[in-house]
Parts: sequence; C-alpha cells; structure tokens
Amino acid sequence: MGDLILVRHGETEWSLTGQHTSWTDLPLTRHGEEQAKSLAPLLSGRTYALTLTSPLTRAIRTAELAGLPGTVPDPELHEWDYGGYEGITTDEIHRDRPDWDLWTDGVPPGPHGHPGESPEEAGRRADRVLSRVAAALARDSGDVVLVAHAHFLRVLTARRLGLPPAEGRLFQLATGAVSRLSLEHGRPVVTEWNRTV
Repeated sequence: MGDLILVRHGETEWSLTGQHTSWTDLPLTRHGEEQAKSLAPLLSGRTYALTLTSPLTRAIRTAELAGLPGTVPDPELHEWDYGGYEGITTDEIHRDRPDWDLWTDGVPPGPHGHPGESPEEAGRRADRVLSRVAAALARDSGDVVLVAHAHFLRVLTARRLGLPPAEGRLFQLATGAVSRLSLEHGRPVVTEWNRTV
C-alpha cells in the first residue's frame, strides 16, 4: 500500500503576515514559488495513484512548480472556512477575544457563502477526502498526494490517525513542506513531517 503525502502550498503574502486565508485566492510570493520548486526532488521518483489539489491558485501553482503530474483540483481540499476572520491575524482577534482558539472556538460567520466552519465540520470534510484516498491507496498502485492548506491538512492528519479534528492543533505545518503518513502494522502513522530542502 502506498503512502499519503501531504504538501502545504508555498508562501503567500498573507501566510507571511499570519492573516487567516481560506477563500481569498492569493498567488504565491516569489519566495513561495521557490519553495514549490524546491519540493520537486522530494516528490520525484515516486509512483502516484492519485494527485489532488485544492482548487485555489496557491495550491495548484505549488503542484505545477513541484512537478506533480496529473493533478486534479478537488473542492473538498479548500482551506478551513474562516468566516468572519478571513484576512485577520490571531493577534488582532485576541484584542477582542483574548482566549480565542481556532481549534476549540471555531469562527464567526463571514460574508454570504462563507459561514465559517467548526473543527467538526472541517473534520467531516477531511473524512470525505480520506474515504476517496483510501480507495486509491487500496488499489496499491502508488502513493496519493494532496496539495492544500495548513489548517485543513492538520485536521486531515488528525482524522487519518484516528484523532478528533481539533487535535490537528498538534501538527504545525510550514509553507512549502512535505509530510508523509504511512502504515505500521496496519495502523496509520506519521513517518515524515514538515520536510523541506
């Protein structure tokens, strides 16, 4: 059975400043493009059964620059919907809500079409992605790669390991990094995390 490989997109202006970025479709910075290109050696030489990206430009471009073949955008891989906290930093939120924590408190509703997500809602979406991933991995024809966003990939990692969605808080994920989840004695494990060149 293949591995599940997670790739966080390269740097954007908002990831650099710490602003919550879900649906805002920002391009990679020049540094973010270099990060994406530097992933190619980490991802080459493997056989891929399935390669999915978030539908947002920063993820699609990361996959292209990293040399991933045959990528398919999947709307379920979009970032956690930050609702009313889109574009706002945690420090700014803490001015009004000093005890706020994304992993336990979620977010307030945002503009039309962006009601925000709770950890449980993001977890249900991650479970749907993992169901499709499991089918591809079961065919034993290679690894599966997901190119997406920090918070969503952290939730997905927690769910893959059998943890509640909010335990994604335990898995910090840097821009332009590759992580790998494998199996040991039939159980999912982290075998590589936050690898960059």
